[in-house]
Amino acid sequence: MACGSDCRPTGSGRASVPFAAQTPGGRSPGGIPMTRRLLALVALTAWLTGAPTVAAAADYHHIHLIATSAAEAKEWYMTHMGCTDYGRHNACAAGDTLIIFFEREPTGPSVGSGVDHIGFSFPDLAAKMASFEAAGIRILEPMREIDGLFKLAFIEDPWGTKIEVVEDTEWLGFHHLHLRSADPAAALDWYEHIFAGERDSLKGRIAGLRYGTVWLLISQHDGELAPTEGRAFDHLGWQFPDLSSAAEEIKGKGVDFTMEPRPFTNPLGEDMLISFVVGPDGVRIEIVQPRV
Repeated sequence: MACGSDCRPTGSGRASVPFAAQTPGGRSPGGIPMTRRLLALVALTAWLTGAPTVAAAADYHHIHLIATSAAEAKEWYMTHMGCTDYGRHNACAAGDTLIIFFEREPTGPSVGSGVDHIGFSFPDLAAKMASFEAAGIRILEPMREIDGLFKLAFIEDPWGTKIEVVEDTEWLGFHHLHLRSADPAAALDWYEHIFAGERDSLKGRIAGLRYGTVWLLISQHDGELAPTEGRAFDHLGWQFPDLSSAAEEIKGKGVDFTMEPRPFTNPLGEDMLISFVVGPDGVRIEIVQPRV
């Protein structure tokens, strides 16, 4: 997310919810963010104002990574990224965002696909980098400070997902998803059209969409991008309170489902609905209804 041609003054930041405040107390016993009341309020407001109700109710849900050992990946993210256990053997939580692991060999790293990297923010990046070095974590780019932005560095998890680590005290914890696209403006429009989100500007310099405390940022990429499916970062994940209605609306916007909504019981015994689409630049996206 280093500031380059993507940094455009488009607005101002927003107040944050500290990572420390995003504790299991704000989640159900199964670890699903408690957003039903908020989503219902948003849907009611949208209905009263004439806005599209289903799109307005979208909430960011999870990322799905691939690792040769789900248990080791879960432990790595809890140890080094500050994630928490919420009861699943193959997953952990970063605030309200779930990080879930497929257990198999990835076909390639995140770099080179439509999802370049993910980002985490820490209050003292220098101390965090020292802990990464002591643990033997692969450092792709050492820490540097971008004037008007923040301190940042890049590392890689043991299975090939690139991670940007930043010192952004306004937005601590799981910070952002950084995509690549031949047409970033069109891609950002697509995500807003399908999943809503709030148009915002990170530090007044980087245009993006914000889903609560999670930023979606998209940078220019020249050349071919590999589909994300099967790679270290397999897919993004959004949730709707009524997936059947959302799916009909999404289809009406010209998006085909590679998997139609179907029942699924997760490892905690919770009944869900899950489905898949493919977004711009070959980015695989799971759309779920966490509770049936």
